[in-house]
Amino acid sequence: MALPNMAGDTLRVADLPGRGRALLAARDILEGEVLLSESPILLYPSSLASLSSYCSACFRSLPPPPHTPCPSCRAAAFCSPACAAASHPRLLCAALSSGLAAAPEAHQEPLLFLLSAYSLQEPSLSAILSLSSAPQGPSPSQQQDAASLHAAVASVAPPHMLPAGFSPDLTAALLSKDRTNSFSILEPYRPDVPLELRKARCCAVYPRASLLNHDCLPNACHFDYADRPGPGNTDIVVRALHGITEGKEVCISYFAANWRYADRQCRLLEDYGFRCECDRCQIESKWKFDDDNDAGDGDDTMEEEHGKEDAEDGGDEGMEQEEGSDGDEDDFPHAFFFVRYLCDREDCYGMLAPLPPLPNGELSHVFECNACGQLKKEEDEVEADADAGDCSMDQ
Repeated sequence: MALPNMAGDTLRVADLPGRGRALLAARDILEGEVLLSESPILLYPSSLASLSSYCSACFRSLPPPPHTPCPSCRAAAFCSPACAAASHPRLLCAALSSGLAAAPEAHQEPLLFLLSAYSLQEPSLSAILSLSSAPQGPSPSQQQDAASLHAAVASVAPPHMLPAGFSPDLTAALLSKDRTNSFSILEPYRPDVPLELRKARCCAVYPRASLLNHDCLPNACHFDYADRPGPGNTDIVVRALHGITEGKEVCISYFAANWRYADRQCRLLEDYGFRCECDRCQIESKWKFDDDNDAGDGDDTMEEEHGKEDAEDGGDEGMEQEEGSDGDEDDFPHAFFFVRYLCDREDCYGMLAPLPPLPNGELSHVFECNACGQLKKEEDEVEADADAGDCSMDQ
């Protein structure tokens, strides 16, 4: 089945054994091509603290005060009269006037999600409930959290504003969708702040982008341009890292590509309910790791699906191949991937994707980082090796 609103119908949905629903290339794709550009079905602030820094409608950085406050709750602010007219989720607005500010920090993000989701009208709420969730179901602690969060919503939301189906089961179902399908939109890049310390300004749900599965050597990555002018600033844009042949699955990484094997597996199993068996993981599972190297604690601030791109500074430092290996290139075939597609700016760890090809199909050879935004021209020696590397990296 072809999906609408894909760039040129480049992707199609398929059910893959062991992977569930996936997006496949519907034709041969050039490096840098835009595969998907999608507006969110739901936007919500990542924390109560973000309300003072970002517009509650478009989530651009607020200009210097005075701002335009929400006339109802006075807690949210807007960057323009147009955004003030658009306002923000009605249940969230009401809750900000009745005790939400006292919510513990650990509960703020899921509470903000629930209040925003319960503000949706049909069919948007059903669209969120139709998304996939972790196959193993919620853990006992997640079930307990869901019950507490349901009670918290009931305590701060006016009963007459809650939907007819409001129930503990519906709250638990929504939370399960949020855990595996929400993308974080980060605060602006600052060179003095390492990527792992950047916070999310807001979170977004994109139904089509949520179909993208994970690979530790992805063939695509996503961009957001939250502070750009004009409409669509919270759209997600997915571009191909390299050429993808028709029928290949299109994948992104759910966290920074420099995470170590053990940290990747732990996060994927804990949050998404599966162990990755991609080519890279099969190789790295045979390596030994330096346990003294403090790496990969699973910071949540750069999750794409609260993970679809976690930032982390541990990376592959401290990794050693298993004793007895000869250490040649066959043991580390993804070295080319790191050289070509990982940003070399200090403390960035973003991913470099080529800019879109020209209308005549000519490749750009200019790469853009999806974390810090730097543009970098492909080096001559990398260009010489690109064809061989791309062939080995088709996912």
